Amino acid sequence: MLLEIRERAQGWIAYAIIILISIPFALWGIQSYLGGGGEQVVAEVNGNKITDRQFSRNVQRARMELRERLGDAYDPELFGGQRLRQQILDSMISDVVLLDASRSMGLRVSDQAVRAAILGEPAFQRDGTFDNDAYKRVLQLQGLTPAAYEEQLRTRLLATQLPRAVSDTEFVTAATVNEAARLLEQQREIAYVSISASELAPEAPPSDEEIQAFYDENQALFQTPEQVRIAYLLLDADALAARTGDVAEADDEDALRQLYEERIDEFTEPEQRAMRHILIAVAADAADAEAAAAKERLAALRERILAGDDFADVAEEVSDDPGSAADGGDLGLVGRGLMDPLFEQAAFALDQGELSEPIRTPFGYHLIEVTEIRGGEPRPFEEVRDELAQQADSGRGEALYFDVAERLATLAYEAPDSLIPAAETLDMEIQTSDWIDRSGGEGVLANPKVIGAAFSEDVLTLGNNSELIEPERDVLQAIVLRVDDHRPPATRPLEEVREDIVSLIRERKAAEAALAASEDMVRRLREGAALEDVAGEYSVETPGLIGRNAPDVPPRVLELAFTLPRPAEDAPSYASGAGGAGAVVVAVSRVVDGNPVALEPERLESEARLLADARARQAFEALRTDLESRAKIERAPLPEETP
Repeated sequence: MLLEIRERAQGWIAYAIIILISIPFALWGIQSYLGGGGEQVVAEVNGNKITDRQFSRNVQRARMELRERLGDAYDPELFGGQRLRQQILDSMISDVVLLDASRSMGLRVSDQAVRAAILGEPAFQRDGTFDNDAYKRVLQLQGLTPAAYEEQLRTRLLATQLPRAVSDTEFVTAATVNEAARLLEQQREIAYVSISASELAPEAPPSDEEIQAFYDENQALFQTPEQVRIAYLLLDADALAARTGDVAEADDEDALRQLYEERIDEFTEPEQRAMRHILIAVAADAADAEAAAAKERLAALRERILAGDDFADVAEEVSDDPGSAADGGDLGLVGRGLMDPLFEQAAFALDQGELSEPIRTPFGYHLIEVTEIRGGEPRPFEEVRDELAQQADSGRGEALYFDVAERLATLAYEAPDSLIPAAETLDMEIQTSDWIDRSGGEGVLANPKVIGAAFSEDVLTLGNNSELIEPERDVLQAIVLRVDDHRPPATRPLEEVREDIVSLIRERKAAEAALAASEDMVRRLREGAALEDVAGEYSVETPGLIGRNAPDVPPRVLELAFTLPRPAEDAPSYASGAGGAGAVVVAVSRVVDGNPVALEPERLESEARLLADARARQAFEALRTDLESRAKIERAPLPEETP
C-alpha cells in the first residue's frame, strides 16, 4: 500500500498532500505532534507574551518575599488564593506596558550604568569591594551567564527610567505646604468616655443553636494549619572543612610554610622608630654661604655630642624646631610616610643609638639620633602556625563548599523527584523534619526562604526538589529540600472548640452592647444633654487641647477626634465607635489651627518633600493608567491554583 501511495504521489497530487500537511504544522507547530505544544500564555500586552511559567515564578517569589519580610506575622490565608495571583498578574502587565512605552520613547540604558549597578550590588562584593569570583559564582548558582544577567539588569534599569522621569518633575507650592502644616499642626480640645465591653457581657450562656451557627459561619477560625514534613540535604562549609582532614598534619607542613612566605607581610609589624633631632633652620632658597655656615655649625654640635654632651640639652639650647626643642628634640615614635622623604631616608638608615651626619631638607639642616627601633621583623612561623592552619582550613572548606554547592544544585535539578542521587553522589545524609507549618520549624528550617520553598507550588504541588537555597547571605550554608508528606488544613470538630466558641460569642455580644451604649450616649448628647450626665458610672477623660499624635490618648479616640467636623461655638461635635476592649464616645469643643510661620524651616522642607513624593506617586499612577488604557491587553482566564 505504501508503495502504491509513493507511485501515485507525483505531480499536483504530491503538492496537494504537502500543502495539506503543512497547514497544521504552520498553525500549531511541530511541537503539537511531539506532545509538547506551545507554552501557556496568561496575558499578552502589545504583542509581548506573559507565560504561565513567568507568572508562577513571580507568584512564588512574592510569597517568599512576604514571608521573609513579615516573619511570624505572615498569614497564608491573606496572601494565598486568586486574589494575590490576580494582583501579581496586574503588576506584571503594568510592568510590560511601562517597559514597552519606555522603548517606544527611545529610552536606553548605557553600558556604564549597567556596570555601575553590578559593581554596587552587595551580593557581588567581598569586604566592601566588587569580587569577580563572587559575581560568577552567584550567577552560576542561579543558572545565568554574565551576558544573560546583564541583559536582565539592563531591562530592569530601563523599567525604572520612565517612573523616575515623571516623579522627578513634581513639586509643591509654598501655599500648599502652609495649608498642610496648618492641618498637621492642628490641635483640638476634647473629652472622651471609654466603655468597657467586659462589664456588659451576658450572663446566660449561648444556646446550642447559636454555637452551631457560629461554628458554621466561622470555619476558618478553627482550622489546623497546613503542614509538611520535608526531607533535605544541608551543606555547611565548616562541616566540609572538617571532612577534608586537618591541614596542620606533618605532610602539610611545607604547604603552611609556603603560605607563610607568601603572606609574610601580613605578619610583619610596620617598623617605627623613636627619634630626636636638632634643626638649624635654613630657607630652601638660601645662599650657598648661608647654608654652608648652618651645616658647619651643626657639624660642630655633632662633635660636642660625640664628645659627651647630652643630646637633649644641646637640642633644647640651639634647635630651631619650636615643636620639639623644649622636649630635647624628641619626635616620639615615627613610622614611614610621616616625615620629609630626605629626613625619613636618613632616619631609617641609622642603627639604634647612632647619630647622623647633618641632613639637608627644605626646613634646614638636621642632626638625627634614633633611640629605639620597633617592628620591622615578621612574627616567627611557629607563632603564627596555628593561625595559618585555621585560615588554610577555612579557605579549603570555602572552596570545597562552592564546588559541592554547584554540583548539588545540578544534581537536584537533574533528578527533580528524589534527593537520593544527589545524596549518594556527594556522600551526604538525607535529613527529615518533623511536621512544620508555614510559621517554620527550628534551626535552618525556621528561615523564611526555606519555609517559602517548602510551601511553594513547584515543591509542594508539583513534587519537585527545591532550588539550592542559601538561607543567610553571610553564612556559607545551603539546603535543597523536597516535601516528604503533606497535611492539608482541616477544620477542628465542634466539640473540640466548643468552649472557645462560647467565649467568642460572649465577647461579640459584649462588644455589640458597648457600641450600642456609646451610640445611645451620642444621641442624648446631640439632644442637649451634658457629657457628665450621660456618662453615668463611666469616667470622663479631659486631656484638653491635644495634637494628632498625643501619646497619652488612645489611637481610636484620636482618630474620631480629628475626623469630626469643627464644632459650633456653643455645640461640641460628638462621635462614637468601637475601640480597644469596648467602645468610646468623643466630644470636640474647640479647634486651633497650626501656624506655619512658627515652624522650623527644616520641618517645612521635610513636609514639602513628603507632599512632592505623594504628588509624584499620583502623577505616575495617572501615567500608568493612561498607558494601560491605550495598550492592547489580552488576558487568558486565570486558572485556579492547585491546592
